[in-house]
Amino acid sequence: MFSGIVEEFATVVAIEKDKENVHFTLTCSFVDQLHIDQSVAHNGVCLTVVSIDTQAKTYVVTAMKETLDRSNLGDWQVGTRVNVERSMLMNGRLDGHIVQGHVDMTATCVAKIDQQGSWTFRFQYAFDRDMARRGYLTVDKGSVTVNGVSLTVCNPTDDTFEVNIIPYTYDNTNFHQIEVGSRVNLEFDIIGKYIARITQY
Repeated sequence: MFSGIVEEFATVVAIEKDKENVHFTLTCSFVDQLHIDQSVAHNGVCLTVVSIDTQAKTYVVTAMKETLDRSNLGDWQVGTRVNVERSMLMNGRLDGHIVQGHVDMTATCVAKIDQQGSWTFRFQYAFDRDMARRGYLTVDKGSVTVNGVSLTVCNPTDDTFEVNIIPYTYDNTNFHQIEVGSRVNLEFDIIGKYIARITQY
């Protein structure tokens, strides 16, 4: 369980394909605090730490085909900067919203607008009416997770929504690397999914 409050960047330093899986080696400042089998969100994708090299200050996570198909992890290259967040402690404030780390799909940035102090990003995703009835959609002023960042939805349509990004978030997440055409990971609000499911009965 995560909150969508990104701790920092991790940098991809090696990529190894293994049949349908891909092993990613990354480095970040808290490698020495990690342990094997720990869950860490990477661009919003919950991945398990499978090995750690404290001397090299690196760790390895593995993505299987399902994860690669639903997320932008397949776009990563050596040098890619990834938003990371360790799992949430259940003894503090929930600063973002409930994030599972289970990416639903990707979206494409279709607009990036400089608001002279902040930025507005518009994203488009593949709309499916049946999936929308099951809660895979955005609602105005609701929550959405984009590349692991907990954000508030603005101006949603069937297949687009906007988010507004303050300078701190822009500088301290990989939002400053997102341009028109960039692909991002989406996780829709789990509470909305449950409500949508319940109302079907």
